[in-house]
Amino acid sequence: MYYPMFYDPTYILVMIGVVICLLASAKMNSTFSKYSRVRSHSGMTGKEAAEALLHREGIYDVRVEYVAGNLTDHYDPRSKVLRLSDATYQQTSVAAIGVAAHECGHAIQHARGYAPLSIRSALVPVANFGSSIAWPLIIIGLIMNSQTSQLFLNLGVIAFSMAVLFQIVTLPVEFNASRRALKILGNTGMLYPDEVRETRKVLTAAALTYVAGAASAILQLLRLIMISNSRRD
Repeated sequence: MYYPMFYDPTYILVMIGVVICLLASAKMNSTFSKYSRVRSHSGMTGKEAAEALLHREGIYDVRVEYVAGNLTDHYDPRSKVLRLSDATYQQTSVAAIGVAAHECGHAIQHARGYAPLSIRSALVPVANFGSSIAWPLIIIGLIMNSQTSQLFLNLGVIAFSMAVLFQIVTLPVEFNASRRALKILGNTGMLYPDEVRETRKVLTAAALTYVAGAASAILQLLRLIMISNSRRD
């Protein structure tokens, strides 16, 4: 039996995904807020820590810049720029240094030719295209009554699958960047052992947001497959 979109039992999968993401986001925000009030013994800012870590790894062609926003930190492999946000750039907390070190982990991955990062970068245009075209195809397939409606639905599901694949490939990239960051912070003595443990809590909470995002995307994909199959039946 087919249920109209937004009025079918499978919508519970979407709601589960939303709840998972909200919980992960709340955990991340509370953890970062807690340790953003703990000043590191080194007194280094996120910017200073990032530059020191990059130079220690022999990386001198990556710029560290400021980017507006809160926790909008990221590494851009195309322009080799590491961007740190308001919560990180000029802050001296263990949370700020941990996030800066995590982004350095991505720069190190890039410099060392880390395969999952290369795969993720290659998937970016495919995932963006899939995300933009998936729902129009699915909606067309749902409102049409012709024999081609199933084709549109199937194409929409395949396009959305590309975006889900990107989310899944992102997980090992993020986990590895955090492992690199924690190892370097411990080895350099930039953070004391107790500060490294606090930083690990921040990065673990951040990793949970990626896990939640992937889980939510998988649940959405499962829902779309169920809808597609119900139309076929």
